[in-house]
Amino acid sequence: MDWFTAPDYWLARLLFQRGLAGLYFVAFLTAALQFRALIGERGMLPVPRFVARVPFRRAPSLFQLRYSDRLFALGAWTGCAVALALVAGLDSWLPLWGAMLLWLVPWALYLSIVNVGQTWYGFGWESLLLEVGFLAVFLGNDEVAPPVLVLFLLRWVLFRVEFGAGLIKMRGDACWRELTCLDFHHETQPMPGPLSWFFHRLPRPLHRVETAANHVTQLAFPVLLFTPQPVATVAASLMIATQLWLVLSGNFAWLNWITIVLALPALQLPSDAPTLSAPPLWYELVVLLVAALLLGLSYHPVRNLLSRRQIMNRSFDPLHLVNTYGAFGTVNRLRHEVVVEGTADDPPREDSDWREYEFKGKPGDPRRWPRQFAPYHLRLDWLMWFAALSPAYAGPWFGTFVERLLENDPTTLKLLRRSPFPADAPPRYVRARLFRYRYTTWPELRETGACWKRTYVREFLPPTRLEGAAQRP
Repeated sequence: MDWFTAPDYWLARLLFQRGLAGLYFVAFLTAALQFRALIGERGMLPVPRFVARVPFRRAPSLFQLRYSDRLFALGAWTGCAVALALVAGLDSWLPLWGAMLLWLVPWALYLSIVNVGQTWYGFGWESLLLEVGFLAVFLGNDEVAPPVLVLFLLRWVLFRVEFGAGLIKMRGDACWRELTCLDFHHETQPMPGPLSWFFHRLPRPLHRVETAANHVTQLAFPVLLFTPQPVATVAASLMIATQLWLVLSGNFAWLNWITIVLALPALQLPSDAPTLSAPPLWYELVVLLVAALLLGLSYHPVRNLLSRRQIMNRSFDPLHLVNTYGAFGTVNRLRHEVVVEGTADDPPREDSDWREYEFKGKPGDPRRWPRQFAPYHLRLDWLMWFAALSPAYAGPWFGTFVERLLENDPTTLKLLRRSPFPADAPPRYVRARLFRYRYTTWPELRETGACWKRTYVREFLPPTRLEGAAQRP
């Protein structure tokens, strides 16, 4: 079928596939390095306890069949290896069916991780990686030109990502309509980056321009993705530029990067296409069936987009094939942080030697400047931001987190930047306090060198010790 493929997009497909494989690698690496403390057998939310109460049909996963930390590590590191093979272009050396199977491996492995990851994997970019990764299975390799239907479905995902985010803002916080949200966002976002302080200190009229430009990018440009070239290429290029601006302004794991990668197949790039074969009949039939399935599953996301009660980041099927997205429907005006401290004193007093645990990404020491971590995802740091919003977000896991600190658990301490206690001398008590954080002003920065100024708000968790700790020598 001449209408079935689009040879002019073979370079865009190549860039998309290599970029997506790189993001798969980051996602699997994040899982491999963090899972033991988060969802392992002795994790804060153990997988065995989860699969004991949640049936396979609700959360399909290889780990529903059998779980051990060793098996999970094998799955995560296998995902890393396959992702690197795809970055290197192994799929181009395989027959079409072999390439499709190779792309299916990281999708199935990551689906297995997300579906048992619970709160730690409840972010929109997890479902986005799975939805885009599933489409990549059917995009073909060097044997055939990319199918038009799959290219259309990739634009359909990008449309929902951007347009959904635009609508949730206009329907949500009034500051988006008043163009004032960026007066607060750079200071209160979940994990600031090294340039976030400077973005916050930009003149307020420029913040208004940023906000208005965001509305245009998310509400107007997505519609242009379905127009003829070169208009679609211009729209996708401006979306990429906007996402790169967001990369500079904060740490949002791989959300911005996968949106950039997702925009690549909409670009019609000048190149000399290689000689490509006609797609086999079985491949055409598979692509047609998958496209029909995904368009049918789009009913609920479309209904959600049109709803006045639009929700963000929801999967409507356990395979995460078609999802709804959105971000920052509400922007916080104040930033609160949970500061965790421990002491070796017994009994603990207010004037005891309380030592602060330092996290890798979230603000702590006011003098420590934020670092760039994205696209790597610091899951504990992100959940600590939610915990500061409300203790209810921390209810299922925070108590176990404190227990692991009292034990000096090595796997938990690896999630932190620094523990103030030596490995052979854990704290006797741990407490948590809530602080209000704000960026310093230019004069304060010059005087103190600190990018944050913090003020005590209230107790978050009173001094806590392990049961039976009174008998410790």
